[in-house]
Amino acid sequence: MAKNTSLYFRIVEGRNLPAKDVSGTSDPYCIVKVDNEVVARTATVWKNLSPFWGEEYTLHLPMGFHSLSFHVMDEDTIGHDDVIGKITLSKEAIGSQAKGLDCWLNLTKVDPDEEVQGEIHLSLELLKDTEKISLRCQVIEARDLAPRDISGTSDPFTRVIFNNHSAETSIIKKTRFPHWGETLELELDPEELSEEGAVTVEVWDWDMVGKNDFLGKVEIPFACLHKTPPLEGWFRLLPLGNNEVDAGGKLGALRLKVRLVEDRILPSVYYQPLIHLLVESVISPTEVEDSSALTMLEEVNTVESRQDVAMTLVKIYLGQGLVVPFLDYLNTREVNHTTDPNTLFRSNSLSSKAMEQFMKVRRRICCFIAVGMLYLHEVLKPIINRIFDEKKYIELDPCKIDLNRTRRISFKGAVSEAEVRDSSVEMLQSYLTSIIESIVGSVDQCPPVMRVAFKQLHKRVEEQFAEPENEDVKYLAISGFFFLRFFAPAILTPKLFQLRDQHADTRTSRTLLLLAKALQSVGNLGLQLGHGKEQWMAPLHPIILRSVASVKDFLDKLIDIDHDIVSEVPQRAVFMPSVTVKEGFLHKHKAEGPQLLSRFAVKKRYFWLTSETLSYAKTPDWQVRSSIPIQCVCAVERVDENAFQQQNVMQVITQDNEGQLHTMYIQCKVHWY
Repeated sequence: MAKNTSLYFRIVEGRNLPAKDVSGTSDPYCIVKVDNEVVARTATVWKNLSPFWGEEYTLHLPMGFHSLSFHVMDEDTIGHDDVIGKITLSKEAIGSQAKGLDCWLNLTKVDPDEEVQGEIHLSLELLKDTEKISLRCQVIEARDLAPRDISGTSDPFTRVIFNNHSAETSIIKKTRFPHWGETLELELDPEELSEEGAVTVEVWDWDMVGKNDFLGKVEIPFACLHKTPPLEGWFRLLPLGNNEVDAGGKLGALRLKVRLVEDRILPSVYYQPLIHLLVESVISPTEVEDSSALTMLEEVNTVESRQDVAMTLVKIYLGQGLVVPFLDYLNTREVNHTTDPNTLFRSNSLSSKAMEQFMKVRRRICCFIAVGMLYLHEVLKPIINRIFDEKKYIELDPCKIDLNRTRRISFKGAVSEAEVRDSSVEMLQSYLTSIIESIVGSVDQCPPVMRVAFKQLHKRVEEQFAEPENEDVKYLAISGFFFLRFFAPAILTPKLFQLRDQHADTRTSRTLLLLAKALQSVGNLGLQLGHGKEQWMAPLHPIILRSVASVKDFLDKLIDIDHDIVSEVPQRAVFMPSVTVKEGFLHKHKAEGPQLLSRFAVKKRYFWLTSETLSYAKTPDWQVRSSIPIQCVCAVERVDENAFQQQNVMQVITQDNEGQLHTMYIQCKVHWY
């Protein structure tokens, strides 16, 4: 039986952060640590004291963990980034909430003595003879100590303390993985044997100038040493134990969603009866109204757990090559149970959640990068990049137009609200036209399995609502998922769909919000135009209405596909034209024989990771690139920090046309992989 620990967390937003820059604002981002090891970094939100991130992460921790911490930093172009504050949650605090944490938490000050990490290998025993009584402590080694020096290492030594007795090891220079192999002895008085205190082992970083830096401690109850054999093992280093002082909100707060799931996983053979029941439900259904394993699951799961259940089921049926019959089964039940077409798929039913998760999991299912993400990038990335690059001030709401934020549109004098509005309408129409044209022209790029799923959905809705007055329902059922739950969210928050590395600034965010609203109206086929409160969106209504015919034509072509051409076993992507997955500056070193990674041998290069190649050049605009085809990458793995005394180093092993293996080391500031 295996144990799996999964940690789900979402960094939603911050509020009332202190200003760290001379401009009276900050450029905040979050670093996430598990047991003081960096596992994630959010994007930077520029010039904002109440930033919104909305970034979600899932960690699978086979060895478990002790604490989860969120450090809020202020990014500086020159010099070191400023520390704003942190929040630390113990595993026990997270696990005590069955439904997880979802709340605002105040940031606390960062105390260097609390920022410890690593373990120490010790052996302790109590020696008694007729002549003396002594406490013997073998300090063997330590690993993954916190870097305290500017070189990224430390100069550690260990101190053993009991009552008024103490002894120290030698100092090991410039390492985070020291090996001492020393034995320290403390002579004790006979009356001290009855003490109920603890033996403390402290690790310090020696500094020639100034005070030494604390690296962590271990406390062992003295009573444990009366037992035999000697106490030996690896011990986790703990902080000094200073209580974190809530600054009363003076450092701001974060809204976090954190949930801990600990599962015990049985051998796969134990799950086969359940898999058989689930498969039988969709392979040979008698009547949709009859009870089955799926219908019972739908009845017993709660609203809170429905999304997790839907995701698990989608993954199971994808693995079985039956995701289309599975979705068809649920959608048929949903359609048959709906009497008012206006409420179709509007609830958080298992079928609507399954369709939503299906479109999301298609972004993750493949061996490299999923089909849905490639499709999304192919359709939206050019226009999203254009919006970010142009940084136009766009506003239609008269209550929000700020003339001080506009650039001069003409040379005739001050810009009026009418000029801002006219310019905004013109730009929004241009952007929206490009988005619609890109979507309706993407039939051939849409993953076949998605097209077949939509074809089945179209068929079921058309059968149930065949009346002439419900002619549009079959289109709305598809566009509700396709436009409202797939494209519109990606336009609203491109960072969360990896369309951009950073969140949009305030100006660009407003543009994206207006476009997302307009695209939702396109997905609704313009049926709700003029009925809402936002009448200032009216200038976009004509272009939305003109797009209805092309959207319907697109949906008709989308479902015009032969069911039999989709082979879902295995369901893997046929890659479309190369799409950039991630890009940015990294530090590169090409191994030339056995040697250490010196800082002078490392070169800063701009890397592009696409669906086809890993390439790099001196700068983003450099004409000459070195490229490695993905199929030539044999292995990628993280390098132990002890190897080069550097963090976040990975090695990429490639094979050339002659079969020779080559190793390249890549280092990034935080986890890039």
